[in-house]
Amino acid sequence: MSLKEQLNEDMKQAMKDKEAGKLRLSVIRMVRATIKNVEIDRKKELSEEEVLDVLAKEVKMRRDAMEEFKNANRLDLSEQLEQEIAILMPYLPQQLSEAEVRGLVTEAVAESQATGPKDMGKVMAVLMPKVKGRADGKLVNTIVREILSK
Repeated sequence: MSLKEQLNEDMKQAMKDKEAGKLRLSVIRMVRATIKNVEIDRKKELSEEEVLDVLAKEVKMRRDAMEEFKNANRLDLSEQLEQEIAILMPYLPQQLSEAEVRGLVTEAVAESQATGPKDMGKVMAVLMPKVKGRADGKLVNTIVREILSK
């Protein structure tokens, strides 16, 4: 079952669950609308990978906003975004642990023959296709900087 079909089925189930699924229903509808808008903009149906990119972007936007709300002491809004992220995460591939990311970064550094922080672009070019959608970009960036500065 494709991601779009899965979102559609989950939306139907959330509708059947009535009150209990309101947040879930609204988040799924919002994501489906975003996917549809991207399809309209590109004038083609999105592939599975492109749908994953849209979902990852939605999660990233919520994470960034959640951080801002925490800094502004708006814990109520931060908690709501946390719940929305929890609803979206099952649609994304299994996330890599920090240790797995470190291993991939080490391989990418060796593969790109990077010697220092100035070679970060080379390492990221090799690494990002491997971790796309499976790891947070900020975490990857931090680990690459740490390893290259040694």
